[in-house]
Amino acid sequence: MLNQLLDKVWIANHIPHQGDMCLLDSVLTWDQTNIKCIAVSHRNTDNPLRAHDQLGIACGIEYAAQAMAVHGALSAATDSPRPKVGYLVSVRSVNMYATRLDDISADLQVNASCMMANESNMLYEFSVSANDQVLLEGRAAVVLNAESLK
Repeated sequence: MLNQLLDKVWIANHIPHQGDMCLLDSVLTWDQTNIKCIAVSHRNTDNPLRAHDQLGIACGIEYAAQAMAVHGALSAATDSPRPKVGYLVSVRSVNMYATRLDDISADLQVNASCMMANESNMLYEFSVSANDQVLLEGRAAVVLNAESLK
């Protein structure tokens, strides 16, 4: 894996999520198939995904989706003017081993692995963990440049 530490500023400049909605803080490692990111925003009381004074575990899917977006930006051809826009279209086989993220004191590690990719679709496996304990895992399908499929 490449060990180029990429920070929140780099991430925000390469994915559509801005401001408080940019949930990831850094990329630890990545290669053509895998990415490992760190997030601390789950502890923020002003996290935009919070509802009823808590951040539910299902919000971890958005953390994973942002890791996939970062992976797409990193994996895009360098001669491409912009990475393809991806849309999360389904999640499957999701297992949740906690009920909340906001009560986790450790940083979150967000992992995504590209299982299949072609010109218009990608399939990822993902996990969100803390202190080496998996909190959430599953698979996600992403459609690229969906507007061109009309």
